[in-house]
Amino acid sequence: MTSTELIAAPRSATGTGLTLLSPAGEASRVELLEAPAFQRPAGGLRSRELYAAAHVIPRTTADNVPGAPADIDWDATLDYRRQLWSWGLGVADAMDTAQRNMGLDAAATRELIARSSAAAKDAGGRIAVGVNTDSRTEEVLTLDEIERAYLEQLEFAEAQGALPVIMASRHLARAAQSPADYTRVYTRVLGAVTSKAVLHWLGTAFDPALRGYFGADAWQQASDLVIALIEEHADKVSGIKMSLLDADAERAVRARLPEGVTMFTGDDFNYVELIEDDAAGIHSDALLGAFSVLAPNASAAVQALDAGDAAEFRRILEPTQELSRQVFAAPTFYYKTGVAFLSWLNGHQDAFQMVGGLHAARSLPHLSRIVELANGSGALERPELAAERWNAMLRLNGVEA
Repeated sequence: MTSTELIAAPRSATGTGLTLLSPAGEASRVELLEAPAFQRPAGGLRSRELYAAAHVIPRTTADNVPGAPADIDWDATLDYRRQLWSWGLGVADAMDTAQRNMGLDAAATRELIARSSAAAKDAGGRIAVGVNTDSRTEEVLTLDEIERAYLEQLEFAEAQGALPVIMASRHLARAAQSPADYTRVYTRVLGAVTSKAVLHWLGTAFDPALRGYFGADAWQQASDLVIALIEEHADKVSGIKMSLLDADAERAVRARLPEGVTMFTGDDFNYVELIEDDAAGIHSDALLGAFSVLAPNASAAVQALDAGDAAEFRRILEPTQELSRQVFAAPTFYYKTGVAFLSWLNGHQDAFQMVGGLHAARSLPHLSRIVELANGSGALERPELAAERWNAMLRLNGVEA
């Protein structure tokens, strides 16, 4: 039996019931389905480059409340990354999925970058890490101070052997008075890159503080500046991650990229069509928070592409997209709660907790819909454990399961 035939095997019910909760609070029962028989790639993934933006797992007994410093369970957090590498995915760390600007403080960020980079070396895995200006606690910085903050983090990231991802800066969004200010800062930062870096264009759905980033509210105008920066520094920019949740915008920018610069889709709503070849044979690679909880599915789908089976790619990955849209539903910046929730359901962490108390950011009906879609799309890696944990959570909240 080939790996593709194994992946395509139909799933059956486990014999266990799964309780769901409607927005009105009405409980119902559905069949719990078996996990798909996905297999890890023997020689890595070939036809697409995938990165999963990984979250952090706090110590269960830590003071995981708003405003408290991040207290990380390093064993669980690093083991989660080893799981991602085992499926052939790279890890994009210390980015917004890891709660940058939403609970992950500067000290924890620095330690996360160092620890994950060391773990990547041991595992032979690919590692990219976020570079930002959030080591400075002041609300307002000058352009000189913003440049220095970026450069300090860039130097540290490169010293760990990680691929730097130049993240969008809230400080720069506040300070910039014109597109020329963005050009000035990014020119200084990219000029200091010693090898290669990835640019990250994060939209306002993920962070409303970034409105007008790259000098314009409309992506059409902002993309002119982005393309000019990439063309000017093509020797330093290996790719760009676009997280605008707009497939047309991504395709338009993708078509303008210089040769050798990769488009990493950050579109958690439309990744299936963007990763698949279009009519001209053009595609995006991926750097997605969604793939943190869909690593087996994403890996199996690209394994199918590696075997030349685009139909199997769609069959595996298309059902996960509705799940991702639920996880990333408005307000989108709370998607991290769904990521941690699925991590807990799948047994990657002992408790459904997050730094900064963010595990309270989604409602029971919202989480119930995640459970329903994860069950239907093959995203529950250990279905019986997931059902046990979810039903216990419902009972804890007064819902008979």
